Amino acid sequence: MTRRANLGYAALLVFALLVPALGIYPVFAMQLLCFAMFACAFNLLLGFSGMLSFGHAAFFGSASYITGWLVTAQGWGPAASLAGGALAAAALGLVIGAIAIRRQGIYFAMITLALGQLVYFVCLQAPFTGGENGIQGVRRGSLFGLLSLRSDTTMYYFVLAVFVAVFLFIRRIVHSPYGQVLKAIRENEPRAVSLGYQVDRYKLLAFVLSSGLSGLAGSLKALTLGLCSLSDVLQGTSGEVILMTLLGGTGTFFGPVLGAGIVVSLQQYLSDRVGDWVTVIIGAIFVACVMLFRRGIVGEFVGWRERRTKTGQPAES
Repeated sequence: MTRRANLGYAALLVFALLVPALGIYPVFAMQLLCFAMFACAFNLLLGFSGMLSFGHAAFFGSASYITGWLVTAQGWGPAASLAGGALAAAALGLVIGAIAIRRQGIYFAMITLALGQLVYFVCLQAPFTGGENGIQGVRRGSLFGLLSLRSDTTMYYFVLAVFVAVFLFIRRIVHSPYGQVLKAIRENEPRAVSLGYQVDRYKLLAFVLSSGLSGLAGSLKALTLGLCSLSDVLQGTSGEVILMTLLGGTGTFFGPVLGAGIVVSLQQYLSDRVGDWVTVIIGAIFVACVMLFRRGIVGEFVGWRERRTKTGQPAES
């Protein structure tokens, strides 16, 4: 991480810490952070591993339901419920990933789509999910019996802390030797196989990590809003996280966060004014981004910086 990037992240963190004081609605900020975490987890799979999943809402939504059920039916606290939701999503990712990684490209994507739809119908029919009504009255409770999360401001700082931890964890994964192997698999999988790497194991672990972190984001959203609904496990939610990641820039760290911020903000502030047309507006923005910024907003900015740096270097004799 360069010094300039460090300063940028520090400035963003300071801004995030000041969000409640700036008059920004904390629940909206928490929802944005949850989807930003979801997009970062998805980017670990797509941007750094080269696997496109069309069913990632299965992990986001199923963890939300598990957390809601643990809180309302079992009386678990927030920490244990979040852990339970994330572990359930990781276990589901292990099952789906073990099936999906046997194929590549569009076949991999179609398998995740089909299995994601299967999870949706399970959530629709399962007795503990509440069907179309979902699970309501999910209490935030107290963290380890010491810190009450009932206040929106306190809950916001808790969500922010979890997001920062997940963001740094993903950065550590990518910069580790394991992350370098993932990049090698993404760039040239046959070559990675020829070098002796057990590619399927690396890809499966990446899928499980992405699923578990996506589940953690869904669990936090359930505690934040106090409800779990079918919208979290819909195919449309899988499409939204793909849009967020591509819009911000795959293979970058801040790109998914920016993409999530744009999409969630447009949905929040335009839905009351233009209704269902907000989907059309977001779609038009995505098309424009694909046509003009194929690497995403952050990806194009990074590429521009790199080109500028190279052209500014003195020519070697």
